[in-house]
Formats: sequence, C-alpha cells, structure tokens
Amino acid sequence: MQPQVLPVNPELATLPDIAVVADIAYGADPAQKLDACLPPRDDQTPQNGGDPTDAPGTDLQQPDAPARAAIVVVHGGSWTRGDKADVAWRAVCQWLASAGYVTFSVDYRLAPRFVFPAAIDDVESAVRWLRQPEQITRFRIDPARIGAFGGSAGGNLVSELGTRGSGDLTTGSRVAAVTDLSGPADLTGLAATDDFIPVQLQYLGCATEDDCPAAVEASPFYDIDSSDPPFFVGHSSAEKIPLAQSEIFVAGLRAAGVSVDFVTVEGTLHSIAMLDADLKQRIVDFFDETIGTPEAPVVGDGAG
Repeated sequence: MQPQVLPVNPELATLPDIAVVADIAYGADPAQKLDACLPPRDDQTPQNGGDPTDAPGTDLQQPDAPARAAIVVVHGGSWTRGDKADVAWRAVCQWLASAGYVTFSVDYRLAPRFVFPAAIDDVESAVRWLRQPEQITRFRIDPARIGAFGGSAGGNLVSELGTRGSGDLTTGSRVAAVTDLSGPADLTGLAATDDFIPVQLQYLGCATEDDCPAAVEASPFYDIDSSDPPFFVGHSSAEKIPLAQSEIFVAGLRAAGVSVDFVTVEGTLHSIAMLDADLKQRIVDFFDETIGTPEAPVVGDGAG
C-alpha cells in the first residue's frame, strides 16, 4: 500500500487503498503507456508486490466474474507537459476507480516534438487497446461501456475522442460518455486569449493562425454530429480558458441533439482544480447514468 499524498485541494488526495498497475504499454513509443486503477473489490494486491490483476482469489481471476464499465482519463498540460502519475491526476484515476469503474490514466506523445494529431491518435489507440480480447479478459471490461474524462488539454482530447468519427459508440475508438473540464473546443482562434494562441499553434504545428488547417481538425466543435455520446462539461466562469469555449461547444452539441450536462463553477479554478465534493458526485452520477448500467458477463472476443 502506498502512502496517501495530500495536495492543497483535499479532493485531489491519492487513495492508498486503490491499487494501481503502472506503466502498461499500449503502443510501441515510450510515451504510450497507461496506469490502471482498480475498483476496491479488485484491490487484493499480491503479498510479493506483483501485478494486482494476477492476485489469486481476486474478482479478476474468476472466469464468470461480471464485466465492468471503464473510464479513460487524459491529463492536461497544454499538450506539452503533464503525466498520468502526477499526484492530482493519479488521484482522479483512483477516485473514479473508487466509484466502481476500471480506470485507465493515459500518457500520450507531447508537443512540440509531436504535433497534432499525435496526441489524439494515441488516446484513440489506448481505447482500441482496451477493446482487445486480452485486456477485456484481464481487466474484466465491458467493451460497450467505455467513457472518458479529461481536463484542459485533456478535456480537448477527450472531447475530440467523443466527437471524432460517427456511429456505434461500442466499437473501435468510440466512447459512450465524456466528461470535459475546461477543454478548448475551438482552436481556430475564436474566444482565445493572446497568451494561449502560441500554445495552440505549437500543438498544431503551425506558424500562424492564418495558415493552419489543423486548427479545424483539432477542434471538437467542428466534428459534432448526432451520433456523439452524452457529455458532461464543466468550466469556471473566469478562468484561463474563456468560458465561451465551453458555451460554444455545448450549444453545438445540443443543436445536434446530443445530451449535455453543463456546469459553470464561479471563480478562476481551472480543470481538475475546480473539483469539489459536489462536482465529483455530479460527475460520478453522470457516468452512472450513461455507462454504469448493470454488470454484464465478460465478452471474451472483444469488439472493434
């Protein structure tokens, strides 16, 4: 058991009782790794410090154990920094696992070395990896019930994950529910602050706003269609990413007939810094209502 880490925001404290299987490769690049945070009844860490999923007698070792919904967590950091193992993001992973979801916190290739679409390609690859038969069996995942959670740049990426493509939400890299906190939804320069424009351009691999076709491709607002999953969008009223970004996105989703829960938090707190007990419960309620359907038998042959 790891010691608890208590950051300034007590809602982002780590949970020592939630087991974490760290640094699992979902791709060939060193950056393409994820951490698995296991729900409480899966947390029977082996005495020898091995992989909790291999512990004798855990639910994961029972052939008839029911499948669980999964959530992919994507960290922020202006697409240039951040890590799944950062204390606050580890806390998010463990919090969602404590709510009963097999949760996977994903690292991805970062700008400026890797520009768009590397990061979103990695997040999509992680979802497809989760749907492989081996992972479905190992983590007891229901491949039809995969959601996503992200904040800031991670909010942009999970929103793009939710809106990219169309149709069936249970196969390939599609997800069935998305929570986005403070994510930029339109990277074409609309409602962008002067200090954030260079950040966007660096991520997009563009020299100027006037000649940047990737800006539209990287903006979830322009990928919306009626087959997109339900969204939970949270944004502070006076934070570094203008509230207009989420207002535009929510309006677009609703115009397409997509279900959206939109929460505005008063103040300047950005991304997961805005999480308090009430907002955390509202997010868990959202996932419970969208992907937290009754547990089903493990599907051994996967999907997608």
